[in-house]
Amino acid sequence: MGIVLARIDQRLIHGIVVTQWAGHTRAKRLMVVDDVASKDEVQKTAMRMSKPAGTGMSIIDTDTAITNFRAGKYDDHNVLLVVREPETLLKLTAGGVHIPKVNVGIIFDGEGKTTVKKMVSVNEKEVADLKALKEKGIPVTFHFVPGDAEEPLETYIK
Repeated sequence: MGIVLARIDQRLIHGIVVTQWAGHTRAKRLMVVDDVASKDEVQKTAMRMSKPAGTGMSIIDTDTAITNFRAGKYDDHNVLLVVREPETLLKLTAGGVHIPKVNVGIIFDGEGKTTVKKMVSVNEKEVADLKALKEKGIPVTFHFVPGDAEEPLETYIK
């Protein structure tokens, strides 16, 4: 099966991902692809502690993810992919990784960012990256929790 959903969530693995999205997607593997978190043993340990029983977890860098997906390592897994920023998803697709859908969950506010929706603030690069994903034919939606209405990218970003 491979990736069933890619979620952009700057908190990476946390309560909503574990208690709602993992079940909603029927994920058998939670996968964080993040070049910084993959090298931070404290952060990795904290995320692994929240992993639901019976679910695998990978916390890897972008290059390792590309290598593993291209080798078919996750073909028989339902993978919920979580990344910190849309740029990571562009790198994965450039590396040949198939991403069926992108869910924009949480992108923190900060300098140079505009809030487009509750819990989502983006800068010009993030806007361009989200649009680039859509241009690749990947549906991009805003969807904080599974019970919320799913809203297309164009609702908030023209």
